[in-house]
Amino acid sequence: MEFLGGAKPPYDLTYADVFMVPARSDVSSRLDVDLSTPDGVGTSLPLVVANMTAISGRRMAETIARRGGIAILPQDIPSDIVGGAVSWVKSRHPVFETPIKVSPETVVAAVLALLGKRAHGAAVVLAEGRPVGIVTERDCVDVDRFTQVSEVMTPDLLAVAKDDDLYAAYDLMTGHHLTVAPVLDGDEMLGVLTRKGILRSAIYRPALDAQGRLLVGAAMGVNGDVQAKATELLSSEVDVLVVDTAHGHQERMLDALPLVVVARDKWQAESGVRVPVVAGNVVSAAGTRELVAAGADVVKVGVGPGAMCTTRMMTGVGRPQFSAVLDCAQAADDGGASIWADGGVKYPRDVALALAAGAASVMVGSWFAGTHESAGDLARDADGRLYKESFGMASARAVRHRTRDQSSFERARSALFDEGISSSRMYLDPARPGVEDLVDMIAAGVRSAFTYAGARSIPEFHQRARVGIQSAAGYDEGRPHPVSW
Repeated sequence: MEFLGGAKPPYDLTYADVFMVPARSDVSSRLDVDLSTPDGVGTSLPLVVANMTAISGRRMAETIARRGGIAILPQDIPSDIVGGAVSWVKSRHPVFETPIKVSPETVVAAVLALLGKRAHGAAVVLAEGRPVGIVTERDCVDVDRFTQVSEVMTPDLLAVAKDDDLYAAYDLMTGHHLTVAPVLDGDEMLGVLTRKGILRSAIYRPALDAQGRLLVGAAMGVNGDVQAKATELLSSEVDVLVVDTAHGHQERMLDALPLVVVARDKWQAESGVRVPVVAGNVVSAAGTRELVAAGADVVKVGVGPGAMCTTRMMTGVGRPQFSAVLDCAQAADDGGASIWADGGVKYPRDVALALAAGAASVMVGSWFAGTHESAGDLARDADGRLYKESFGMASARAVRHRTRDQSSFERARSALFDEGISSSRMYLDPARPGVEDLVDMIAAGVRSAFTYAGARSIPEFHQRARVGIQSAAGYDEGRPHPVSW
């Protein structure tokens, strides 16, 4: 990447401070762009779901991996729960979506509680293991909550065989005005297909391990017996191990990271599988170099840019994210490693600019909180708007959960030092209520940015991108105006 005019400014920049200049391009279509990540993780889309308790769970992990990204399960989850979640994700089909299953005797109230778990908004009614109907929220309007599903379901069912051509299935579903269809392997239901899902399968490539299973990662801290913890996570077959702490450039991290690498190398020798180790967070070239020297394959960059984070306001510590990514990416590349840009993205342009600055992937947290697939429960405000609660991982709420095994005194003392927002309503966008809807928007913007730069891959984009600096008025000029001025 180079700056317009050639000179790097003597001050730090956020994503809003910069813009990309179009260049001569022979990339005529967004579909000519390959978004495979250069960090060795195996993802085909440069998006990582942040290891936040309110956001990253098994539904999110399954969905994002099916579209080429990866989710990192939070470090505060007990190891046995992480192991169960990893096994569950890896048992999901890489193309067919996981259905919501109910019986004909299930009451409407129970169905409505389940429908918010999946963006496709439909439940398959099974009798003796075979699908006999579909029920949606629309079927449950103005119906007594104790009515059984058999009375409101749509029995006109179109099933798809597992080996059917997807494009032909799309035409068939369109002809029958259906948005969801169960997929059968003989008498067994493997999942469901949606029309949007079929379209997406033609654009995205799932992120899969060597056995063809969906990828999923897990985070761990730097306290306690880190080698044993890493071994436990590796035994659960996680595909990425993230060693995570708010201040990654500290002695405890530099002591813990080599122990994690030892555990990883032992696992690789036994299983033949290499699991990348990610460590962070840092915002300086010096911090990046030390983490790479300590064994990190990927360094996580970002202190304070997250929507739930109050670190900069509480401590004055942090760094504008674009400049942090730019400096850390160069230092990581010098050491043969990569970086993930963690936080501060609100629009597709920000993801594109992070990749231009040298990131291999971009970690997203709060932006994905207000989706059907995030880990929180769906709620409705007084105006009927759907939302989910999100909170920072250094907030009082997260600290209470993290210190649940400590004494009352220790927990109370830890609570005095919390940072971050403990509760925030993240509203679902009616036009984009699922994480896949947001992924579509992000991928479209990023692919388009690549075509403007004349780049077909992430490394090529980093080489070809030309970035300029703008004023606040320049940034505002680029905003759309949905109503007349």
